[in-house]
Amino acid sequence: MISEVAEPKTKTLSSETLCKMNKYWFAANYLSVGQIYLYDNPLLRKTLTLEHIKPRLLGHWGTTPGLNFIYVHLNRIIKKRDLNIIYITGPGHGGPGIVANTYLEGTYSELYPTVTQDETGLKKLFKQFSFPGGIPSHVAPETPGSINEGASWVIPWFMHTVPCLTTLT
Repeated sequence: MISEVAEPKTKTLSSETLCKMNKYWFAANYLSVGQIYLYDNPLLRKTLTLEHIKPRLLGHWGTTPGLNFIYVHLNRIIKKRDLNIIYITGPGHGGPGIVANTYLEGTYSELYPTVTQDETGLKKLFKQFSFPGGIPSHVAPETPGSINEGASWVIPWFMHTVPCLTTLT
């Protein structure tokens, strides 16, 4: 007797949704790179010169695309299922990614109205990152949505204490 195995039904995202998510991810990655490297010329309207580059570069690009990728997919899931979710990242230098996403969604500008959603605000966002008188290169209390700066013990404790946050349904 041969049993038939049903083909699994695969649900894929529409081309339009994928295109929008990719554009968002690209924008978040650009904003992240801009925070790390650019002192001026945030939209690259002029030919890039050394005067536009920060003299001291801080921030970890390597962690940022992954954080941005998770952020855009969590936003999709939150909207699709009308969920309340908290995005927990570990301590470290993923600051440019989280700041970029909160800037894109408007939360950053709500909290810091002088960092506007235009070229002037973008220049300020880039210049202040990991710069004297600005914001740290890691997720710090100044970052919208930040619960705790550093303290690597907090995350395992929090996940153990609130286990329902570890499961997406």
